[in-house]
Amino acid sequence: MTTSLKNTKINKTTLAYAQELDHNDPLAKLREQFAIPKQANGEDEYYFTGNSLGLQPKLSREYVIELLDSWGQRGVKGHFEGDYPWMPYHEFLTEQSALLVGGKNEEVVTMNSLTTNLHLMMVSFYQPSGKRTKILIEDHAFPSDHYAVESQLKHHKQDVDENMLLWTPRKGEELLNYDDLYQIIEQQGDEIALILLPGVQYYTGQVLDMKTITAKAHAKGIMVGFDLAHAVGNIELELHNWQVDFACWCSYKYLNSGAGSVAGCFVHQTHSTNTNSETQVNRFAGWWGHDKSTRFKMENNFTPISTAEGWQLSNPPVLSLAAIRGSLDTIKMAGGISELRKKSLKLTQYMTELMSIELGDKIRIITPSNESERGCQLSLMINVEGLDGKAMFNALEENGVTTDWREPNVIRVAPVPLYNQFQDIYHFVRILKECLNEQ
Repeated sequence: MTTSLKNTKINKTTLAYAQELDHNDPLAKLREQFAIPKQANGEDEYYFTGNSLGLQPKLSREYVIELLDSWGQRGVKGHFEGDYPWMPYHEFLTEQSALLVGGKNEEVVTMNSLTTNLHLMMVSFYQPSGKRTKILIEDHAFPSDHYAVESQLKHHKQDVDENMLLWTPRKGEELLNYDDLYQIIEQQGDEIALILLPGVQYYTGQVLDMKTITAKAHAKGIMVGFDLAHAVGNIELELHNWQVDFACWCSYKYLNSGAGSVAGCFVHQTHSTNTNSETQVNRFAGWWGHDKSTRFKMENNFTPISTAEGWQLSNPPVLSLAAIRGSLDTIKMAGGISELRKKSLKLTQYMTELMSIELGDKIRIITPSNESERGCQLSLMINVEGLDGKAMFNALEENGVTTDWREPNVIRVAPVPLYNQFQDIYHFVRILKECLNEQ
């Protein structure tokens, strides 16, 4: 049900209205848990780029310093001593990560980087055989995903042009049309080995129907994986119930763990617990994925952990894990993803309505209007003849507004419920209107 802001005695175009929304926001105090960048004049930035890099949680700083202190005090003994020893440190992140993606604890692990995990998953879930050799991705996939798929095809000596299927928006449209995807699955399903799609499309902000896509693909015997870089911490997910085979995500966007921080991975338990030599998936192996009870016997006979942890290769960087733990604890303070999603819908609806009132048709929002088909990101196009979108992006930056530019012509704006205020949105629209009027 769409949140409506129409029935109010207060003029919604005023700062007072935004302040009233903030006053009534049960999550308003969470902003105090984050370091907010400052403008040159000392005032807080209007920061809308959590879809690229989330702001620093104060708990992350605290936990990293605690870990540094433990290292200094204990040296190597820190692996097994202290309240949060390093050897099992990734396990401290499992429960909350599983809640964020709708998985079981046994299906989730924090490891590596996003693209590395995508490659490791394709080692397991892309096994071309017979005529089933193709991988289906979306046409405007994030470049790293495209590169990963292309290189996997080449690794398996498959012709890229023939075996990379592209789900393309219809001519003159930005959004992906499900009828087109389902037609590809129906017509070429017997030749498709893997479907790899985003949970949320990075350019348009479109949320994909992962449940239906997975069901239709599985009906044709196709493995399904999702890149959840823009989905985790943004929308509610039910990966286990949807029967998704695997998913990967980074942790530095909506999970606020710092640039290049350790990523996450989901592997459905049907794969991690399968011991049938004829049907179990292949994997690359490393010491950290070996059975914990016999790991230190140092025997060269790999026995994988029967959970997603069995895909681990090496011990993860604990300083990065500490930052993630701080972020996850902050999300827990908010009441979890369901509470954040409620506020997110209100923020996005307010921004949409305010831009419609103040800017009219000067701005075109290409993100779906249906709230179930979008997260917190709105992708904007400047709809004024002769006005360069990149110039408008730069003008916003000069006026204390941090957004995100993506070629060829989109300004991405993401009001994040953990730290953005309704007042931020008011000022964003005000400044954008002023910049447009100056052109």
